[in-house]
Amino acid sequence: MAATTSKSFVLRFFYFAFACLLYSIWRAVNLLVQVELTSEYGRPIVTANTVLTLLKRTGIG
Repeated sequence: MAATTSKSFVLRFFYFAFACLLYSIWRAVNLLVQVELTSEYGRPIVTANTVLTLLKRTGIG
C-alpha cells in the first residue's frame, strides 16, 4: 500500500479511486484472457508479477 501524508481529501480520494480503477481493469483483463484461453474462469492467469514484467520490458516500470 502506498502511504500518503496529505491531508487533502481530494488527493486522498483520487488515490483511492485510481487504485480501484486499476484493480477493476486488471480483473477485467484477467477475465477476458482466461475466457479466451480456457473457456472458464478460475485462478488468475494475469498476475501482478506478469504485469510488472511486461512493464519493465516496455520501459515503463
